[in-house]
Amino acid sequence: MSGSQAARALLAETEVLDLHIDAFIPQRLFGWDPHRRHRDGLGFLFGQFDFPRATAGGLTGAMASITTNPLRGAAGRWATFQRNWARLRHWESQSNGAVAFVEDAAGYQRARAAGRTPLLLSIQGGDALEAAPQGALPPQLLRVTLVHLTSSFIGAPSSPGHRLRADKGLTSAGRDLVARLNIAKIFVDLAHIHPQGFWDVLDVHAPDLPPIVTHTGVNGVYPHWRNLDDAQIRAVAARGGVIGVIFHRFFLARWGIGAAQAVLDHLDHLIQVGGEGVAALGSDYDGMIWPPWALRGAGAYATLTQMMLARGWSTRRIHGILGGNALRALRALRPS
Repeated sequence: MSGSQAARALLAETEVLDLHIDAFIPQRLFGWDPHRRHRDGLGFLFGQFDFPRATAGGLTGAMASITTNPLRGAAGRWATFQRNWARLRHWESQSNGAVAFVEDAAGYQRARAAGRTPLLLSIQGGDALEAAPQGALPPQLLRVTLVHLTSSFIGAPSSPGHRLRADKGLTSAGRDLVARLNIAKIFVDLAHIHPQGFWDVLDVHAPDLPPIVTHTGVNGVYPHWRNLDDAQIRAVAARGGVIGVIFHRFFLARWGIGAAQAVLDHLDHLIQVGGEGVAALGSDYDGMIWPPWALRGAGAYATLTQMMLARGWSTRRIHGILGGNALRALRALRPS
């Protein structure tokens, strides 16, 4: 475990909840074992996350994502999701009791009290649900990222190649899905969505439930099509939501230079615009990203904590960023 003695002491008394890990992608592609300790490599695209390194580095909980293959038909996407859901569920038994899937804040606390790492299950790409029957969503599903890298029956992403789509907003079917997710108390994740769709979602989203953006940067630090502007930050904060800062260097700084410190710059901007309660972590480890060298492996939560202390940030602020803010949103959505 890296980090100073002060950072390690702080981590020992706080929750560290990463809102977006994608270790299921390399497991699906080439059999990556997230329960075995791997060496920190170059950290390019894959190989960044495993539970031994992450928990040694301070991680206490995470949102584990199943990413949707958009090239399949609607029925195929739903069938594939169900197969992948069953495979991801095996993480619990394969971990020899080290991890536990939870479905609410009370379950998170029970898992922590038992010495286990709570996992919150999610879908990246709501098009997996196009053919899902009513009432078919698993109760442990806690988050749906509405769109990913391609347009779908829900709407359009923010990526440049899809800005040519005439209708960039939320479709009628997308509105229905948001209502369905609200009823089921499932986080609606606005990462990746086109700005027009972002605002359309908030128009129909239940006002008493917190929307989230799990992995992004902010335009106030580095203008990029993937990042949020200040109005979006304020809108999420006003509803009690949280925004997780991604660790992909090319969303953080020009040419990725100084990206490790830029993670803190993005967090600081979130706080300056939306208040201390909005800032969170959403690394996107193993989601085909290129993290800063200092944060290249999942043991780096302690390094990041040390960097926050070096900036003179208060213990309260650091607790909130590392996991307190995300857990508050979870309690607001699903206390038990």
